[in-house]
Amino acid sequence: MARRPKIKITITEQVRPAPCHRGHKVGQTFDFDTERGKLCPMVMHVLFPAIDILRYGGSFPWSDNPHKAAFACPDPKTLLVFEINRMDG
Repeated sequence: MARRPKIKITITEQVRPAPCHRGHKVGQTFDFDTERGKLCPMVMHVLFPAIDILRYGGSFPWSDNPHKAAFACPDPKTLLVFEINRMDG
């Protein structure tokens, strides 16, 4: 059975000034397989379908790199940007 690619999640930007209620900050990184419990449940709701797409070979037409994509936190007062990166390439 083929091994699933690792997914790294990085907070790359904060668009709005309010602090994250979970304490997330720009520059933090998370391993999806071992650290997803540390991520805000609201952002995991946004990221999970995209992670599945990247993990199983899909990509996003707006991304310059087929191994990466960026998504925003759903909190309009904070708007952190989370980059997901498939680590096999």
